[in-house]
Parts: sequence; structure tokens; C-alpha cells
Amino acid sequence: MLFFNYSTIIDPLLSNLRAYTVKFSGMKAGDRVLDVCCGTGDQVFHYAQAGIMATGIDLDLNMLKLARKDKRNRGLKGVSFQRADAQKLPFKDNVFDGVSISLALHEKEREARDNIISEMKRVVKRGGALLFLDFQVPLPRKPISYLVRAIEFFAGRNHHRCFKDYLVQGGLEVLLARNRLTGAKRDYLNDGLITITKSVNS
Repeated sequence: MLFFNYSTIIDPLLSNLRAYTVKFSGMKAGDRVLDVCCGTGDQVFHYAQAGIMATGIDLDLNMLKLARKDKRNRGLKGVSFQRADAQKLPFKDNVFDGVSISLALHEKEREARDNIISEMKRVVKRGGALLFLDFQVPLPRKPISYLVRAIEFFAGRNHHRCFKDYLVQGGLEVLLARNRLTGAKRDYLNDGLITITKSVNS
């Protein structure tokens, strides 16, 4: 049921965000990008539509099954998916022009967040783009924030615990500072609910 909701409800709601991420990234046709915790692959497909060579990784086989089916239906070239742990990316150092992660860090344990960011830094080229999208902290005092809290609560006990800890920790601003990613370009989307940041790997 969760996977059905992602592909039929959540992905369409995030379509504008996905398109903006490609523009915000500054990447161009022919570049190579990795989307971490890609889920159903929607961000990967938006990259590919811009001519970017896009790879998506996820641990969830059901999500990857949906992504691969959608890939076949779209007939897009330069797209690949594989099962992998975001904390142990199966790629050599400095191979991607950009790496992104969308709305996934808040689902992880605190140590895992740092490990994922470290791996993202490792596999991106010097001067490459590191893109992070997640909930703004604190959440804006608007009705949509109450909906988000409800969704996160019903996603399951562990998921909700990680979400609450992400809010307590301080969100992307704190995470990026902890991992020595400073001077990030930042914007706010979906009525201030989502923060998108871009750091350049040095």
C-alpha cells in the first residue's frame, strides 16, 4: 500500500519540486548524477529528461521494482537503478558530477545521516554538487505541517522516532555544518515546508 501511495499520490505532489531540483543543481546534459535513497525513481527520471546520466540507489526492492518498471514504460536512456546501502555506496571515489538525496535523511538514525553525507561527499567529484532536500526545521506554522506530522506518525514507530529526532537535531542546517559543508546555496519550497540546499565539494 505504501508503494502504491508513493507512485500515485506522493510522486505527483512532488513533481514541481523534482523539476526545480534539476534546475537548482546547475548540472547539464552529459553530467553524471547519483540519487541516493531514490525510492520510485522520480527524481532520477527528471534528471534523465534533462539529458543527465542518472543512477538511483535504494535498499527497498519493492521501490526499485516500481522504478525499473517505470523506466521501461518511459523508454528513457542513461538511467540505471541498483540496490545499495546509502551508508556504503558501491562506487569509487570522485565519479559523479552531482549527488542528491530527497526527503530521506529525516527517516534515518542520527549516525546514519552522517554516514550517508560522508559517502555522498566521497563519490562526488571535486567541485561537484551535493544536493539535499528535506523538511524545514522548525516546521512552518501552517496547516500542511500538521499533515506532515500525521503522515510521519502513521509511517511507523521507528520512522516517526527518526523524524522527531531530525527535528530535535535541527535539520539540514545543523547536519551540513556537522559534516563541514558550508556556504550552501539555499531555497525554500512548497510554502516553506521544504528546504533545498546545494554545496560544492571541495
